[in-house]
Amino acid sequence: MIAYAALLILLSLSLFALEDNTAKAMLDLLNIVLIIVPLVSLLFSVIYIYNSAEFLELLVSQPLKRGMIWLSLFSGLALSFCLTFLLGVGLPVLFFDFSATAAMLVLTGLFLTVIFIAIAMLAAVKVRDKAKGIGTAILLWIYFTVLFDGMVLFFLFQFADYPVEKPMVAVSMLNPVDIGRIMILLRMDESALMGYTGAIFRNFFGTGTGVVISFLVLLLWVFIPAMLSVRKFKNKDL
Repeated sequence: MIAYAALLILLSLSLFALEDNTAKAMLDLLNIVLIIVPLVSLLFSVIYIYNSAEFLELLVSQPLKRGMIWLSLFSGLALSFCLTFLLGVGLPVLFFDFSATAAMLVLTGLFLTVIFIAIAMLAAVKVRDKAKGIGTAILLWIYFTVLFDGMVLFFLFQFADYPVEKPMVAVSMLNPVDIGRIMILLRMDESALMGYTGAIFRNFFGTGTGVVISFLVLLLWVFIPAMLSVRKFKNKDL
């Protein structure tokens, strides 16, 4: 965790020091938040769960509820990673660019951190083998950060003659990384480069109602994997 915090601080300060325009530094930092943060959250959480298998067996043998054990573990990981992210990214961003865009970037990073910890714990409790579990976590990261966008682009090209821009708003809700990317890019006025599709996204994500719905969807991305992992852990034969 200390190394992770040091890496984030180094990257954040370097980007703001190298760029004269804070907007460009924020755009570069967005890529870090959308790629590195989910990867580290997934891998560290999965490895931590597998390495704590014997400790979990000891806890289960005590008069403690399994659901409480699992939620406590999730809360501990989420709190540690959120504090690390706030120290490594939140403080530099808010120091160099105290704005609504900076706050949105920090909030999105916190949500992605917790979401991918929940997904990692679900993968760890579903897959018993450590190597397969880590491989599953890496595949999930590749899917959410790379493959999903590729499939969306393929869908857009195949149905380019049809009005599919509005359905794409609903499709984007299926990927928390896309939700965060769109919300931050719209705050940076990058939607002007997205043409008509950007106008559709702005009409939804740019409104107060759209922002509230987006954060509610992100909360669902936290709640559903977390509850599924709790349910699986309660019935799992350790």
